[in-house]
Amino acid sequence: MDWLDTIRKALAYMEGHLWEDISAVNVSEEVYLSQVHFQKGFQVMTGFSVMEYIRNRRLYLAAIDIRDHGKRVIDAALDCGYETPESFTRAFTRFHEATPTEVRQGAPIKPFLPLTIKIDIQGGTMMEYKIRNLFGFKVIGFVKSFSGEDAHAGIPRFWDETCEKYAKNVYAGNPPANAYEKALMDNCIGEYGVCIDDESLAGKGRFLYMIAGRYTGGEVPEGMMLYEFPRGDWAIFDCVGAIPDALQSLNDRIFREWLPGNPDYEMCGNVNVEWYDCMNGEKSDPDYHSAVWIPVKKK
Repeated sequence: MDWLDTIRKALAYMEGHLWEDISAVNVSEEVYLSQVHFQKGFQVMTGFSVMEYIRNRRLYLAAIDIRDHGKRVIDAALDCGYETPESFTRAFTRFHEATPTEVRQGAPIKPFLPLTIKIDIQGGTMMEYKIRNLFGFKVIGFVKSFSGEDAHAGIPRFWDETCEKYAKNVYAGNPPANAYEKALMDNCIGEYGVCIDDESLAGKGRFLYMIAGRYTGGEVPEGMMLYEFPRGDWAIFDCVGAIPDALQSLNDRIFREWLPGNPDYEMCGNVNVEWYDCMNGEKSDPDYHSAVWIPVKKK
């Protein structure tokens, strides 16, 4: 399916089921795409996470019902999926900058209309990428689950915490002091950042994120994880620039420019990979080398 059609179909599904108990998982299943790819693409294309979009639409329509139809706050809270009128009122007030009572008395509400998606072709530069068929390989790493809501802030914090706890000693040139530091050094953990739709989290709106390296064998310490990529085609997008800005910009371009209407390839699988050059330079360098790897298949 064309990427733009996928987003449009997702928006139509959300609008048609707005008052039902739906999640990002339900929407990604409706468009036959892994939640990792779908949620990332949806946020890039719209500027909102899936649940943020649903929540904002509900709060806008709830305000109209309270103002124009005299709907009770408790009924609006239940319809919007809040457990108590108090939690609904807090969210309503943050969004509209007015309480339900103030809106009922004529305070202005914040509009949030259904989104429409269109592509705006600008410039004349080609997006550089290559398609590579890679043999299957394993990665090892530290893993944590995230939701689409907390990933943006949580994943960088996970990197910082992991580096502070396990990498500081060996990065200083000291021999590994425990099995975790040895695994980090032997497998170059930190070369990959991997988002995975995992069956154990199916239906929970969460995904796994690995700070990983290519597995070379040896002990897998308790709490660390092995993950195997099957053989397949990957679209590889090289990136030059300081992290995270350069990679964030590249990801935006992939979803805004490369995927919409691509005549040859579409995303497949349940992973998304960022590759970091562990051997040369610092991530803050203006010429730092990284890449985005996306599993694809021919249309």
